[in-house]
Amino acid sequence: MICGRSWKLTLVSLAAATSAAAQMTDKVVKIGVLNDQSGLYADLSGQGSVIAAKLAAEDFGGKVEGTPIEVIFADHQNKPDVGSNIARQWFDVEKVDVIVDVPTSSVALAINQITKDKNKVFLDSGAATSDLTGKACSPNTIHWTYDTWALANGTGKAVVQSGGDTWFFLTADYAFGHALERDVTAVVKAAGGKVLGGVRHPLNASDFSSFLLQAQASKAKVIGLANAGGDTINSIKAAAEFGITQGGQKLAGLLVFVNDINALGLKVAQGLQLTEAFYWDRDDKTRAWSKRFSDKKKGSEPSMVQAGVYSAVLHYLKAVQALKSDADGKAVVEKMKQMPTDDEVFGKGSIRVDGRKLHPMYLYQVKSPAESKKPWDYYKLVREIPANEAFRSLSESDCPLVKK
Repeated sequence: MICGRSWKLTLVSLAAATSAAAQMTDKVVKIGVLNDQSGLYADLSGQGSVIAAKLAAEDFGGKVEGTPIEVIFADHQNKPDVGSNIARQWFDVEKVDVIVDVPTSSVALAINQITKDKNKVFLDSGAATSDLTGKACSPNTIHWTYDTWALANGTGKAVVQSGGDTWFFLTADYAFGHALERDVTAVVKAAGGKVLGGVRHPLNASDFSSFLLQAQASKAKVIGLANAGGDTINSIKAAAEFGITQGGQKLAGLLVFVNDINALGLKVAQGLQLTEAFYWDRDDKTRAWSKRFSDKKKGSEPSMVQAGVYSAVLHYLKAVQALKSDADGKAVVEKMKQMPTDDEVFGKGSIRVDGRKLHPMYLYQVKSPAESKKPWDYYKLVREIPANEAFRSLSESDCPLVKK
């Protein structure tokens, strides 16, 4: 027989357990990977990011507080309207709790606002615009892997310091390209350099000849490639065909991924300097995780975007577990900011009030064919950039969440 006091305690305990379970909305923790599945960014995000999210769910045990984790994906086609429609459908109908990845800054900025309006969670790994932790920052968004400020103060600063004091920009004509050109221009001018001009090209351009001829005619020492993915690959290939670098001008690939180097080949890419948040061959932990990834991706090594998806999803699941709830997106993001980050791909880190995930960045130089000793052995380290230097300081931030 249960006495009155014990019965009351049992009821309270059952009520608490029921309440906690009810906070896992729709009896599933649903993660939506939204990215480019078929276009110029598919190689650096695409199905690789889906694999990374599933690895994080697998490493977490497949459940949070007994609630199963589900990963779905969709192709935003690098179009803000398409991405926005998918996000609304996911949040309103399919009950997705968190959207991850989202390369293409114009799409990411649209998802950023929708996520805030719906009080869900947005973990961006693929987009670069530093506005996501600046004027467009949100209490529901974390910008995980890299941004245009970090690229400008990594690759851009290194090129200027090595004598590249006059620039001409070849810029992708959308939010990412504009932000990258803006942030690199600030670095060039701060170092006493000059920007002699620039030209903007459409996303997924088919012919770079006219743009490169303008860059060549400018006689700038550096042609800054403020583009990414297939556009960067095609820019570098065209510059090689035209013999532009043989004339004394240097290409600065301001956002270059390991997948791009693989597509270009070391003969074309050798000597390029680039800034990355992650490299598969950096240490024993990154090699071990990358082996698991490449086994599922037919031998392809992960990009920093895909590694960032893994890291972000894993930390999100830890926060949901700590809260015992995925219902309040803002509360989950706040818990993520309170908890230190730690995983195989980035090591230890933290998340600032503006939503900026902090970790070191790395300045690399692409090896020559003779220096490469194995498949995907592409980088040699020039400099590790500490986390406190890698990203824009809060004192320079125009994020409304930052108290001045």
